[in-house]
Order: sequence, then structure tokens, then C-alpha cells
Amino acid sequence: MKKYITVCMLAGIMSVWSSCSKNPVTGKKEVILMSEGQELAMGQEADPQIVAQFGLYDDPAIQRFIDVQGQKMAAISHRSNIKYNFKVLDSPVINAFAVPGGYVYFTRGIMAHFNNEAQFAGVLGHEIGHIAARHSAQQQSKAILAQVGLIAGMVLVPELAQFGDAASQGLGLLFLKFGRDDERESDRLGVEYSTKIGYDADEMADFFLTLQRKQEESGSAIPEFFSTHPNPENRYMTVQELAAEWQKKLNATKVEVGRNSYLKMIDGMIYGEDPKQGYVENQVFYHPELKFQFPIPTNWNYLNSPQVFQMAPKDGKAIMNLTLAPGNSLEEAAQQVMQRYKLTPVQSGKTTVNGLPALAIVADQQQQQNTIRTLTYLIQYGGRIYSMMGITTAQLFDSYARLFTNTMESFKELTDAAKINKQPERIDIITVPRTTTLAQILQPYAKENKRLEEMAVLNGLQLQDRVEQGTLIKVIK
Repeated sequence: MKKYITVCMLAGIMSVWSSCSKNPVTGKKEVILMSEGQELAMGQEADPQIVAQFGLYDDPAIQRFIDVQGQKMAAISHRSNIKYNFKVLDSPVINAFAVPGGYVYFTRGIMAHFNNEAQFAGVLGHEIGHIAARHSAQQQSKAILAQVGLIAGMVLVPELAQFGDAASQGLGLLFLKFGRDDERESDRLGVEYSTKIGYDADEMADFFLTLQRKQEESGSAIPEFFSTHPNPENRYMTVQELAAEWQKKLNATKVEVGRNSYLKMIDGMIYGEDPKQGYVENQVFYHPELKFQFPIPTNWNYLNSPQVFQMAPKDGKAIMNLTLAPGNSLEEAAQQVMQRYKLTPVQSGKTTVNGLPALAIVADQQQQQNTIRTLTYLIQYGGRIYSMMGITTAQLFDSYARLFTNTMESFKELTDAAKINKQPERIDIITVPRTTTLAQILQPYAKENKRLEEMAVLNGLQLQDRVEQGTLIKVIK
């Protein structure tokens, strides 16, 4: 009791907002620097920004499924008193995350890689676990902040982080790197919750192996949701043990996997980039609906979202953004952009970019330690004004200026019908006609050998595995 009183006194000194509260999962007293009301308000404010940034995937059947399962699980969670919202984001990246206040998001990329309802339920339980245990509130109290991190390697130096999309939208505070203890606790809760609503939590362990293989396939870091978790092999064993314990504890002799029902539900789902939102091919970005194109610098990472297209080198020392600029004229748009980023123009002038009216502006932003220098091309095209901004430090600006200029002056109208009419790849669920190896089944659907392994990972199987006649599997078409 004395220790508890002391902690609360120290918390009061730290901040007037501090309070000692009981963790809903552990029952232990904790110092959390936000009330439940503040936590709920944060989620309500963030949700429209997240939806605007990524877009929603339009599939009523999938949305109904996650709503039903999500509400069923929320009702047996340790925080059943708050309202939960579940949404599928229109992003090809493999990710799922939760923000304070009961908002849980799955990308269509992760939905494509689940092979049954039980795998989905395990990850759903993991995310609800973060909310139930108030991990986000705890991490904010510790000031462990990070951006959503949906693109491997795009890590900006601190001076430039404000120009990253998530940061500029004020979302940085919501996407936190949880500690490994928090992740382990959420794994445990994922097993508990998914078992309680009738699923085989052992399938959650199998999904970790899919993630590990996806990481090896890409040769890069896995998305933020997985990056701070314990080693996948250790998680696999731990989750298997927990699943057996909970099934025994609940006397769950009949647990559901839901393979065929899940695969039939995602039949026809868009796989990978959706061309209508813009796509990259041979280091060129094409936007079929808005009908423009421009090149991406060699070896730069990129991230496409409904609001912005971002490019950055692996060292994060520069960034380029393409967005729509507000205003009815180039001059009005320039004023709005300068005000938004608190930029002071150094020089500017009218120009043309492949016959399109444009305004080129070099502008600075003064910081305590550095001066940030930007080059912005405002381009008028198709009844809109596009802002292409290159950002780096004043010291590095000369080394990036030509690259910025070449990229921006290569913006042009897209007229190639083949690029405009490009269709997305989709998941096609097929029935195996005869018992044979997965490799033999997939061969007719793979134009190149690397896609064989990609589809094997997508199915959570090995190429040499024998697949029985009548089994449903995924192919990419």
C-alpha cells in the first residue's frame, strides 16, 4: 500500500493528468498519463485520418465478417465496456494495428495471407489485447513514439520526419512500438480470446511461420506490427503451448478452423497494388485515373496512399512527396504550401513542365539545429494543382537538387492505353483436381519461378508438400 501511495504521489508531481489506475488485464495498479476518456477521444480523432490516409477496402462480405467476429471477441475481452470498431484498409502491405479507444485495422494484404478464420481470430485477439491491456496508453506515458512504418526502410532523419505523411497528419503519436513484454501479453490474450469464441488458437502459431517466410522472401524488415515481436520460432512454440492450455482449461474439444469458408470469402480479393490508385512499374509511377506519370529515383523506397506518394533513399536523408495542393491558382497554392510547412521562400519563378504551367520554389524552414531546404514544383494539370516537394537539409541540398529537379520536370501526362487500362492481380480460389505436389499445381499460374514461392507462402505451404484432391488453394491471377 505504501508503495502504491508513493507511486501515485510521484505521478501527481510528474503531471496533473497523471493517475494511478488498475490494468484491466493484470489487475495491477499502473501510472497512466491519460484518462479513459482521453484515450477514447484520441481514437475517434485518429480514425478519419487513418481512413483518409489508406482508404477502406470495399468488400461488404469481408467487412461483415470482421465486424461479427470482432464484436463477439470484444464482448469477452477484459474491456468489454468500450465501443470497438473494425475496418479493412485498402493497402497491400501485411499489417494489422490498433489505436487507443477501440479501433482495430487490418490491411487487405494481411487478410490475403490468412488461410483460415482461426488465423484471423488469433491476430484479432492480439490487437484487441493491446487495447484491453491499455498498451498504447502505457507507451505514450513512456514517450515511446513512432510512425506507422508500413514501408520497410523508409526511416527519415528526425529533421525531416514532419514531412512524412503520418507525421504531417498528426498520427505519429498513435503508432507505437510496443515492448516485447506487451507483445507477449497480447499473444497470450490472442490465444485466450480466440479460444473463448471457439477457434483453434494453434492456427495462430502457423501464421507466424508464414510471416517469417514472407520476411525471408522479401529480404527486408517485416512491417511494424511484427517488428518488435519475439522471435517467430519462439512465438510458434509458446502459442502452441498456450493453445493447448486454454483448450484444456475451457474443455474445448471441438474448436473451429474455418479454412474453406475463409478462402471462399476472399476469393477475388485484390492482391498487391491496385493500379487504379497508382502503381510502380520499372521505376516509374503511373496513375491511370488521374493520367500522369513520373520516374522514381534509383534505389529509393516508395509508399503510395490515397493522400500522398512518398519517395525516400534508404538513409532517410531526403524525401520527395507528391500531393494535391489547395488553391485555385499556382500562386494561391504556393501561399498555402508555404504556410502549412512554415517555409520562407528563397527564390521562385514560373516555368513549364512538359507543356504544363508550373511554379518552382526554393524555400527554407529554420530549426534550432538545422535549416531545412525544400524545392517545390507546383504543376497545373487536369483541373488540379499537384505539389511535388523535395526536402533535405540545407547542407545536403546541392547534392539532391539535380535529382529533385529531374524527377519533377519528368512529370507528364499519361497517354499509354496499356498503362491506363492495367488491371489488378486478384486471388483466385481453385479446387485441386488431383493429388500432387503444390509446385505442380501452381506451375500453370506462375510466369516466373519466384512467383511459385510467393504463392506457396500465400498458402502457408511448401512447394514440395502433397496436396489432396479437392483441397481449396489460392492462386494469383
